[in-house]
Amino acid sequence: MDSRESWSSSEKKLARRAFDAALEVALARTMAEFKNKANAATVPAEMWEVEDYLRERRREIDRMFDYRYSQLLYVFAGLIRAGYLDENLLAGLSQDKRDAIRRDIAFAESL
Repeated sequence: MDSRESWSSSEKKLARRAFDAALEVALARTMAEFKNKANAATVPAEMWEVEDYLRERRREIDRMFDYRYSQLLYVFAGLIRAGYLDENLLAGLSQDKRDAIRRDIAFAESL
């Protein structure tokens, strides 16, 4: 088993803090956008557009934030790419894990 598959106790704590911090950023951005859209709504049809926006954002956030250790390195790469997570928050992870995250980021950017 390589270090990308096993998570030490300290790595698990760090991962949870980083994950929660990224989720807080995503939810704060969604809340701000929701408020802007709600304040801009002037007719009833726009009210339903705000509801549609919220429903879609919830789906996106639910898909993006998957806290399974088997998926977490990919999740972190996606959160960094989306601007929800600062890579520096992952400094306590093993070098293998950080390298895997960087490879995934580079691969996604090459597409």
